[in-house]
Amino acid sequence: MKSMQRLMMLIALFAAINSTAQTTTDPKMKPFIDALMKKMTLDEKIGQLNLPGSGDIVTGQASNSDIGKKIKEGAVGGLFNIKTAAKIRAVQKVAVEESRLKIPMIFGMDVIHGYQTTFPIPLGLSCTWDLKLIENSARIAAVEASADGICWTFSPMVDISRDPRWGRISEGSGEDPYLGSQIARAMVKGYQQNDYSSNTSIMACVKHYAAYGAAEAGRDYNTTDISRISMYNNYLPPYKAAVDAGAGSLMASFNEVDGIPATGNKWLLTDVLRKQWGFKGFVVTDYTGINEMIDHGMGNLQTVSALALKAGVDMDMVGEGFLTTLKKSLAEGKVTQKDIDDACRLILEAKYKLGLFKDPYKYLNEERAKTDIYTPAHIKAARTTAAESFVLMKNQNNLLPLKKGGTIALIGPLADTKENMPGTWSVATDLKTAITVREGLQNVLGSNAKILYAKGSNLDADSLFEQRATMFGRDLVRDGRTAQQMMDEALAIANQSDVIIAALGESSEMSGESSSRSNIEIPQAQKDLLMVLVKTGKPVVLVLFTGRPLVLNWEKANVPSILNVWFGGSEAGNAIADVLFGDVNPSGKLTTTFPQNVGQIPLYYNHKNTGRPLTDSLWFQKFRSNYLDVSNLPLYPFGYGLSYTTFSYSDIRLSSATLGKTGNITATVTLKNTGNRDGAEVVQLYTRDLVGSVTRPVKELKGFQKIFLKAGESKAVTFTISAEDLKFYNSEYKFVAEPGDFKVFIGGNSVDVKEASFKLL
Repeated sequence: MKSMQRLMMLIALFAAINSTAQTTTDPKMKPFIDALMKKMTLDEKIGQLNLPGSGDIVTGQASNSDIGKKIKEGAVGGLFNIKTAAKIRAVQKVAVEESRLKIPMIFGMDVIHGYQTTFPIPLGLSCTWDLKLIENSARIAAVEASADGICWTFSPMVDISRDPRWGRISEGSGEDPYLGSQIARAMVKGYQQNDYSSNTSIMACVKHYAAYGAAEAGRDYNTTDISRISMYNNYLPPYKAAVDAGAGSLMASFNEVDGIPATGNKWLLTDVLRKQWGFKGFVVTDYTGINEMIDHGMGNLQTVSALALKAGVDMDMVGEGFLTTLKKSLAEGKVTQKDIDDACRLILEAKYKLGLFKDPYKYLNEERAKTDIYTPAHIKAARTTAAESFVLMKNQNNLLPLKKGGTIALIGPLADTKENMPGTWSVATDLKTAITVREGLQNVLGSNAKILYAKGSNLDADSLFEQRATMFGRDLVRDGRTAQQMMDEALAIANQSDVIIAALGESSEMSGESSSRSNIEIPQAQKDLLMVLVKTGKPVVLVLFTGRPLVLNWEKANVPSILNVWFGGSEAGNAIADVLFGDVNPSGKLTTTFPQNVGQIPLYYNHKNTGRPLTDSLWFQKFRSNYLDVSNLPLYPFGYGLSYTTFSYSDIRLSSATLGKTGNITATVTLKNTGNRDGAEVVQLYTRDLVGSVTRPVKELKGFQKIFLKAGESKAVTFTISAEDLKFYNSEYKFVAEPGDFKVFIGGNSVDVKEASFKLL
């Protein structure tokens, strides 16, 4: 017992050390920056707040470019979307050798789910429920990005979203604030490593603060209208978790909050972020975020620039509102010298923390790009991570895994497209190196099976829609044949085959920024193809590509097996083949609810009850909260995902029926692998607060563990519950745990759970 106590004390000590490592300030930083700022002119201070894009910079002309001239004048604080150590060195050289005060610049990029080695889109990553795997993906991204001169990433995106019509749901971690918070911490740690002493640690920029994922109608950049109590309980937790993890910067969101755009919202950027949470980093706008407040109706460029600065924005991305108006606003008394100085100091502090004043070329070792980018170890990690992210949604009669033999028909517009495998926001990826499904099957099968291929259909019957859905070099090369001709070819090879693999769904740019959809079904041209393939009577496996939850009613009812592969990254094709043929047993679980139709949206597991909930029936009851034409149930619930094996759960065993304000209780189930394959199960813990001073959700995720069991093996899985886990924000925005009755649920998804009860004293 004493040795266990010592171990727990050591763990607590290491945790404290890690926590303080993020927040401890170098005592030399303040006097250094004080002295520097005394030398700076007003124009130079304002220049630090300016973040243009890389613009017209080309190799060998950095000094003579328009941006180069501004850098010499001290009018640029950093650049983004410029890469390679050679190019960045040339620009940094202008800053530190040709400007008056030789202040280095910070260089950022959208390193969202990997750099050149690309991992699954963030929504897919979240479906691994594996925090170490997720942290490692960010660590590898930081190693590669820093080897190309980048020291700042506009990631992680931690927006909670309950609306799959919103394209950027693909870039976040789903609908749950608890899981989103855990992933936010893991990503920040992966990028920053608790400090910036190494040249492989880069600064995270948490986005989009705040509540961007609640855009009305799922339409990007749209209005949001959320109560503050919902913001505190549902939308803000992942941002706070990232701040608590030591994130160096935040990005303001495009949407409004309480009628004021986030970019100019003092309550959001100062009262909550700095005063309540103690954030010490800097805030940057999103692309032209200040300028966009003009169309929101907040005033002209000078007015909105002053509003943003006074609200708590420190750096202006692209819009140059700060650069062109703050001097005038200062003269007119609309901003103060302290407002400008405070913002400037935070930018300089970020550069100091990154070690750029000590060595402006810290991240510019060109040899690292030869050894640290797209390495065999990174490629292997990408393949493993992709396979862990896939969600097996249906597997009738154990069709999967497939045998490595016979003749296989591979059909679909997404079966042989390198450009669409990495997914949206993979800006640094070399698309030519991505592995297609066709290549992956060939790599895994070798000469053991015969693969026949046909495209089968275009992405969509509408060529203009397909253009919009394949931007940024993600072209599918539209086939000029008629739909019937393409289908006939597909049927010809299907009839020669033992099994059909249909690679269908969204192209990579059908989700992501500015890719909202009002119809979230598989495009009809592809669905028509799928229907014909199923009619052949051959076994059909749907390999589903998507960046969002889709409406899949027909597919669920008629297709024997459905494997949701999201967009798996560089190694997508290999990982898909690994799972299809059983080299990897899928263990992904959904982090978003799949609706039966768009009319159910927003649909999420942790909803509130109504005063007239459905009682015994799951279907229609008059004068109850439901629909005439569809049940309240999701098509696939949060937390859902199948395996090639099966698992059973015992009843929950509580260590006590009561929980005090201090101390804890444990909830234990015995998990058994009841199938004949080894596999992993994500065991999920939910609670329900039955009576509260404000209404509480019907379930809330409070813990999870990914457990690997060999066939036939059993294991006791234990969760510890304390009063801290039961806290929420009440109507006074105080974080409290209220005494009363609680339910606890444990299971493999948010619906199929065991249940027990306890009381908080």
